[in-house]
Amino acid sequence: MKNWLPIVLIALLTLVYAAEKNNGPAVELNAEAAQPRQVEDVTEKAITRDYANAWKVLETALSENRTDQLASGFAGVAQDKLEKRIEGQRASNLKVRIIDRGHKLEAIFYSPEGSALQVHDTAQLEIEYLNGNSVVHREQVTQRYLALLTVGEDRWKVRVLEEEPQS
Repeated sequence: MKNWLPIVLIALLTLVYAAEKNNGPAVELNAEAAQPRQVEDVTEKAITRDYANAWKVLETALSENRTDQLASGFAGVAQDKLEKRIEGQRASNLKVRIIDRGHKLEAIFYSPEGSALQVHDTAQLEIEYLNGNSVVHREQVTQRYLALLTVGEDRWKVRVLEEEPQS
């Protein structure tokens, strides 16, 4: 029986690593400056979880030119823009692969009723542009975004995601 213990431990560690990997990129939220109200701890956890999920959905959508899962992380203007971007990629046989190194969010607005949160996101990304399956360009960027998240169904969704100009 002792011979099985290392195998079981390795299997469990592999499952834990896979589960963590599937949760999406690392997201840190600093909500100290949120106005006009304070962000609750449980809300902070939900936002970081759901924002990471939205980016995971975005990565898959852009790399596979698929729009069918966008609604699980996006709504409104953000979803519409991503759908149009993917349609354009499909038409030109292009794809974008994002290797997400993480996000640092700074909350700037949290609505009085607690249904909307606006953040500045500083994202560390490696972006590959592909023609078919061939990488034609690769870059590592620190990109800033302005994002608006709203409560929809049973989670927070990204309603607006705008790139801020590089300085």
